Amino acid sequence: MSYPTQSELQFSDEELIDLAAAWITLSVAFALLLNPIHLGVGTPTEFVLSVGLSFVTVGVGFLCHELAHKVVAIRYGQIAEFRADYQMLFLAIMSALIGFLFAAPGAVYHAGRITERENAMIALAGPLTNHGLALLFFPLMVLPGIGIVGHMGVLINLFLAAFNMVPFGPLDGKSVWNWNKGVFAGIFVTSGALLIGFLFMFGTGF
Repeated sequence: MSYPTQSELQFSDEELIDLAAAWITLSVAFALLLNPIHLGVGTPTEFVLSVGLSFVTVGVGFLCHELAHKVVAIRYGQIAEFRADYQMLFLAIMSALIGFLFAAPGAVYHAGRITERENAMIALAGPLTNHGLALLFFPLMVLPGIGIVGHMGVLINLFLAAFNMVPFGPLDGKSVWNWNKGVFAGIFVTSGALLIGFLFMFGTGF
């Protein structure tokens, strides 16, 4: 049986709408988590600024994470598209309101003949991209005027990497766990340790 292939990066209208919806919802959810105005913390102006900051930093982290999945999937000859999960987007907002963010806004779905290892490589592309982005954001923390951008960029990308490595449901960690538990353990522990270490040393920044 043969499968269609996708030789270059391209996006359907539905995919672009889903990416935009997930981007906006995650930005608001992160702002609610880090600057909970509904609990009387901060002012409306501060919350709006927090949403804007989240829009930039979450946008880079989320979009690059999903794009990495898609690029690697296409490299393995897959048809790949992002689809938002609108129930999970609603859950992201609700969970942020009570002080915990469950960030599973959707996934890149791919079809075609593939091995378990290749599937794990597609999954790993997202968290490893977030690790790389955290490293790029880190130097910005010491620059006057934009230190908060660097701080939040590191925090969000470390969070996305650690959260997505949880071996549950549609999260990336499950595919890696199914392929190689040693590789999973190494990346999962590293991701969690980096996030906890960063929070211990620098806090949330808010």
